Amino acid sequence: MRILVAEDHLDLSRSLVEGLREEGFAVDLSRDGQEALHMTRSHPYDCILLDIMLPTLDGLTVLRTIRVEQVRSPVICLTARDTLQDRIDGLDLGADDYLVKPFAWAELLARIRAVIRRSKDQLTTAIRVGDLEIDTTSKTVRRGERTVHLAAKEFALLSYLAHHVGKVVSRSELWAHLYDDVDEIGSNVIDVYIANLRKKIDYEDAAKLIHTRRGLGYVLTDKL
Repeated sequence: MRILVAEDHLDLSRSLVEGLREEGFAVDLSRDGQEALHMTRSHPYDCILLDIMLPTLDGLTVLRTIRVEQVRSPVICLTARDTLQDRIDGLDLGADDYLVKPFAWAELLARIRAVIRRSKDQLTTAIRVGDLEIDTTSKTVRRGERTVHLAAKEFALLSYLAHHVGKVVSRSELWAHLYDDVDEIGSNVIDVYIANLRKKIDYEDAAKLIHTRRGLGYVLTDKL
């Protein structure tokens, strides 16, 4: 999943980016409102962390603009101002959640996972495809009685396919949602991770769940 952090406080923005990358997210950073607005127009973010007090263009103006432009990425507003009217303004403009600084890291992660689940109409943290179970909170994967150990990017790719179960996802879409602008990646990296996932998920005589649609992309399904 790819996240935009729009936060101008140097230490906080650095901590957010580093922490989210350690959690397996692809993360882009903007420290002013104009740049944040440009980036939302350029990338399909799965979540946006939006500071209200940004330079050049305040966060509420950014929020208002992207909603008018039909950008549907979930937005969590971050602010040091804890007044009822501030929360009302953010929610009325289309924010999905509101978090007051300072906040607990675990709470932020829980809220990010929650808004992403809601945006994809997922009611629980666990996604089941046949006998495959992916828990997006604990980041665990099981196939039948077997625990599947995945690297961070492997889990991110599988999780994205699971959020779109039964739908063909193109390589370019996977690329856009799994990698940020500082990642150094080769042109065949998606194919390499898919091959690794197949070895771990579609092992031996297990029913195949990861399918290739030649010229289109990949689909996770047990319906074939």
